[in-house]
Amino acid sequence: MAFRKVTEESSNHRHLEKMTVAEVIKNINQEDQLVALAVKEALPQIEKLVIAVSEKMIDGGRLFYIGAGTSGRLGILDASECVPTYGVPKGLVVGIIAGGDKAIVDPVENAEDDTSQGWKDLQAYKVNEADVVIGIASSGTTPYVIGALKKCRENNIVTGSIACNPGSPISSVADFPVEVVVGPEFVTGSTRMKSGTAQKMVLNMISTTAMVQMGRVEDNKMVNMKLTNQKIVGRGTRMLMEKTGIKDEATAKALLLKYNNVKKAIENYK
Repeated sequence: MAFRKVTEESSNHRHLEKMTVAEVIKNINQEDQLVALAVKEALPQIEKLVIAVSEKMIDGGRLFYIGAGTSGRLGILDASECVPTYGVPKGLVVGIIAGGDKAIVDPVENAEDDTSQGWKDLQAYKVNEADVVIGIASSGTTPYVIGALKKCRENNIVTGSIACNPGSPISSVADFPVEVVVGPEFVTGSTRMKSGTAQKMVLNMISTTAMVQMGRVEDNKMVNMKLTNQKIVGRGTRMLMEKTGIKDEATAKALLLKYNNVKKAIENYK
């Protein structure tokens, strides 16, 4: 398939500055509705990637996301939420961004153009054959990410990719490429919009399904979540009451706090 950079094509909407607020948000919403449909088209690709990720993680490997700009930030977001949501150890899912931590909030000039730094950043975590590395790049052309995936392949590390252009260069260096083609952005080239939404949806699928496969979810409940605030404690208390039949909220809460984990509290309820 010839490479076509859809993410840089002109918006389907003209003269945005002349639109009313109602028109702007209506048109953004219309464009956003295309994202879920594009993700649906990519489900067979996503399934293959998720299976590969789950198998590696069940065997004790780690999941790495690597990207630049918005793509890198989305990977970091997904990785950071796995710890409180599923109670997994920090470092099991890792997000890496071109330019390092500073780039999470401030752009780092030319960071995404460095073809060797991505691999160096992965090596800082001692990445190895037990792990899986997913490169995230809306354009599918980011040198930082492509360079990292190439080195992963050379070192027999399973790779995946998420891009929003068909036949993108990053897909050719990934074992399990995913391409979610959402079309031109509402603001031409602003891939934080539809492309970013598509990436977030795919990342949700990857991490959630992997955690389900690893036994971190029971029924539809986050039974291993970290009790980091009162809202979460309340949610855990309700889970415990539902599962054990405890009628008194104070009793359930006390049991939960004793074991600091919903699953453990259920297992030790007599």
